[in-house]
Amino acid sequence: MSGPEDTTHFGFREVPTGAKRGLVADVFRSVATRYDLMNDLMSLGIHRFWKQFAIGAGAIRRGHRVLDLAGGTGDLAARIAERVGPQGQVVLADINDAMLEVGRARLADRGIAGNVEFVRADAECLPFPSDYFDRITIAFGLRNVTHIDRALRSMYRVLKPGGCALVLEFSRPREALRALYDAYSFNVLPFLGRIVAGDEGSYRYLAESIRRHPDQERLRGMMAEAGFERVRYHNLSGGIVALHKGYKL
Repeated sequence: MSGPEDTTHFGFREVPTGAKRGLVADVFRSVATRYDLMNDLMSLGIHRFWKQFAIGAGAIRRGHRVLDLAGGTGDLAARIAERVGPQGQVVLADINDAMLEVGRARLADRGIAGNVEFVRADAECLPFPSDYFDRITIAFGLRNVTHIDRALRSMYRVLKPGGCALVLEFSRPREALRALYDAYSFNVLPFLGRIVAGDEGSYRYLAESIRRHPDQERLRGMMAEAGFERVRYHNLSGGIVALHKGYKL
C-alpha cells in the first residue's frame, strides 16, 4: 500500500510523487510562449520591480558567476548578464525544454549571448561542481519543485563560500490583503489564462501552487536547515512576494 510519502501536492490535488514533474512540465510547455506577457498582465508590471530589487539585494557585480535557476524565459538572466559584464558568466538553468528555448530566443533577440549559457537541469540535483557560483537566483520557480528541501541543499552545494542565494517567490500576504488577493488569484488569473494564453487550467494551478508554498518563516527555516546562514527575508507588496536571502559562510 502507498503511504503519505508516496504523494505530493500539485496545486490543491494530491498526486503520486513521481508524477508531479511531468504535470508541472506540461503546465510550462503550455504557457511558455505567453509567459512574459501573462506576468505583465497578472502583476500589472510590478514583477519587474520585484526582480530588480532581488538583483540589487544580491549585490551582483562584474565578474560574478551567477546561476539563474528555473530561469525560464530569461527575464532575470538578461538583467544579470548586464551586471556581470563580459568577464562574468550567467548560467540560465531550467528543467523545462520549452521555457529554455523561449529564453534562448529572447536573449538572442536582445543581443545577449556571449556571457550566458543555457543548461537543462533539475534543481534537486544540479549538474555543477561544488563551490562554483558567486550567486544563485531563483524567481517564482521554487514552489514548482517536488522536493524543496533537496533543491535548497543542491543550491547550497554549488554556491561558493561567501556567496548568497536569493529566492524570490510568492508568499503569504498580510491579513488585510488576503481576501482581495484570494479573489484575484482564483478568479482573475484563470480568466486571463483562458483569454490570453488559451489555458485556464495552468493558471489555476499556478494560483493553487502559491497557496501550498511554505510561508515566509517556514521557508526561512528550510533554508537554514539546508545549511544557509544569516537567512533573512524582505516582504514586497505587502507580503504577496518575499525575497529570501541566505549565505554560505
